[in-house]
Amino acid sequence: MTPPRLELTGVAKAFGGVQALRGVDFALRAGSIHGIAGENGAGKSTLMKIIAGVHGGDTGEMRVDGELVKFRSTRDARAAGIGMVHQELSVAPDLTVAENVFLGAQPVGRLGLIAWSRMAREASAQLKNLGLEIDPKSRLGDYPIGVQQLVELARVLFSGARTIILDEPTSALSPPEIARLFEVLRRVRESGRSLIFISHFLDDILAISDEVSVFRNGAKVATAIVAPGIDKGWIIERMIGAGREELEESYLNDIGLKSKANAPIALEAKGLTLAPFYRDVSFVARAGEVLGIYGYMGCGQIELSRTLFGKMKPDSGALSIAGKTVRLADTTAGKRAGIGYVPESRRAMLFREEPIYRNVSIAFLEYVSRWFLRPAAERAQAITQTQRLGVRPPGVEARLGALSGGNQQKVALAKWLTRAPKVLVLVEPTRGMDVGAKEDVVHIIKSLAAQGMAIIVMSTEPETVLSVADRVLVMRKGELGSEFADCAISKDRLLAAA
Repeated sequence: MTPPRLELTGVAKAFGGVQALRGVDFALRAGSIHGIAGENGAGKSTLMKIIAGVHGGDTGEMRVDGELVKFRSTRDARAAGIGMVHQELSVAPDLTVAENVFLGAQPVGRLGLIAWSRMAREASAQLKNLGLEIDPKSRLGDYPIGVQQLVELARVLFSGARTIILDEPTSALSPPEIARLFEVLRRVRESGRSLIFISHFLDDILAISDEVSVFRNGAKVATAIVAPGIDKGWIIERMIGAGREELEESYLNDIGLKSKANAPIALEAKGLTLAPFYRDVSFVARAGEVLGIYGYMGCGQIELSRTLFGKMKPDSGALSIAGKTVRLADTTAGKRAGIGYVPESRRAMLFREEPIYRNVSIAFLEYVSRWFLRPAAERAQAITQTQRLGVRPPGVEARLGALSGGNQQKVALAKWLTRAPKVLVLVEPTRGMDVGAKEDVVHIIKSLAAQGMAIIVMSTEPETVLSVADRVLVMRKGELGSEFADCAISKDRLLAAA
């Protein structure tokens, strides 16, 4: 009997005492597409990084075509015929299409010089095999993201990879681009190569996969041949553990939403579009309301959040604050318009080597230090806000990096409270926190809303959205879809809507 193209047995991996994978068995058949589903933190990415040679497993075995292997690097994995196309593309947009197909492996002639004509000719042939006819000498960055993704796929294929891992390949693609990608993937499968297709979009997994595996809490909980009866409901039930061991903090029961429909509008977006990330986005956020915007990774919510604060400019559309149209040229304009912003990465906005008080005062320095710094005023304001939010341990002289992740997030919130904004945009506000820290942050968000602030919480974690929101919008592939207001909603309904 022919062995699987790839087989893992009892693979486990821990990071700093956190068990990311728990004795995972996984098999990929030759000439098949295997879909992988699971929530954030379920262990999908860790397993793929072990397969691709980024990480080594703590325990367990891996075989390629029946041969036992142990990868020490991505080079080892590539030598074994394994390639990966990451969600964040690694193309070089300023280079030509051909240069990207051959990136890192340009053909050379007898004198050791790059064989440009041969490279263009072979790149063109490789792309035609994928149904893509474009000028190999043209600049790759001039093409849409879907074409760039196919060029990166061509590079992996050209490397000779027999096993190809695709991480969220449809997250930034339009329906026609997805259809073209699927045609290519089917053609690759027919050539005898094997693919692992990771996606939060369950419809896409079911449309392209021969088999599907579901991961939950670091373990593989189910594998099935895609057939009638294996649908979104089947996958979601196993993702959230209905009828099985429940994920920590899962909301399987209905959560009551009560909107603030009569409250004044604090922020209104009309037809905001920023290609290729989101299009025709319209919504309102009301004073005293926590508006949750939920969507899978790559749905466009990160870029939308940056637009609301002036970090990115939309191609079209309008934004108004308290009824006044604003054009945000930069983040300073966003702050002056009354918008506060805490991004998905604390590292992007906090200075870990600086004391706590400087991290708090950075958002209001112009109000307390018009001509020169006034450390005493900075400290006084920081003490007030950190005490208000319960930062532990107390004291504003300590280095920020000495605090836990939850307390760093409290400091990130504290910086906006000296001159409270009209609208506070929070992206992944509880990511990476323990249960106690999450509860603290949820309480802070609700108390700020109770004081009249409009708060927009954007998250890929359904638990976070359901724990704080008065109203929920679902973002899917760059568009706002379902709205849940003044109703009961459960986690499985939220997942299905995305």
